Amino acid sequence: MKEPKIGVALGSGGARGFAHLGALKVLREENIPVDLIAGSSMGALVGSFYAMGHDMERLYKIATAFKRKYYLDFTVPKMGFVNGNRVKELIRMFTQNKNIEDLDIPLSIVTTDLEKAEKVILTHGPISEAVRASISIPGIFVPEKLNGRLLVDGGVVDRVPVSVARDMGADIIIAIDVSQVKTNEPVDSIFDVILQTIDIMQNELVKKSELEADIMIRPPVAHYSSRAFTNIEEIIRIGENATRLQIPLIRKSLRDWKEKHQHEK
Repeated sequence: MKEPKIGVALGSGGARGFAHLGALKVLREENIPVDLIAGSSMGALVGSFYAMGHDMERLYKIATAFKRKYYLDFTVPKMGFVNGNRVKELIRMFTQNKNIEDLDIPLSIVTTDLEKAEKVILTHGPISEAVRASISIPGIFVPEKLNGRLLVDGGVVDRVPVSVARDMGADIIIAIDVSQVKTNEPVDSIFDVILQTIDIMQNELVKKSELEADIMIRPPVAHYSSRAFTNIEEIIRIGENATRLQIPLIRKSLRDWKEKHQHEK
């Protein structure tokens, strides 16, 4: 019987994006294959690490290494507060200086061309450069110049890249959205202003992704800071728990698809 190609769409969300790791761990434990990954911003970072083929224990250790002091290299503000070279080196180290096309699992990294105002999907070239572009939150990170383009955060145009996973050939898409808007929370800094504004703008757009996805998982991580990079272990566990709750629905989607395509080879 023909097997469906399963795609995972990993959304943006800063530090909350480590919930993606918990989700991927549960999918692996439940023997639900991940045939392809589309990632925006933090989803691109986690997706690239997973697609490298690392075991989950190592990935969890990598996650806890992402403390702000290790990746923030502040610069004189012109196009952003954070230069981004330090985090690019960190990504390069963890991905062994590989290109996207060398990964074990096909990966599409979503970015935004700031000058042309369009979505750019990266499927080739150095992982570190592509991920660095996709996590470039406008106003915080200096944009990444790549292939003649000025690229910023993929979440600006596609917070949960379900359509990208579909275009990659996914038959069933499991989408994970970790960037819920926090309401009635204090806004104390320019970083809070920028991140909250992006979340609000994306809130309506992501409803379209929910309609397009076969399964939408929303780990309840809204009460965690998207920029503090603390409580990482807790965020991962929440991702695990939210995904376990959806396993029956995922299995049903697989059964339904197989029944519909049972006579195909």
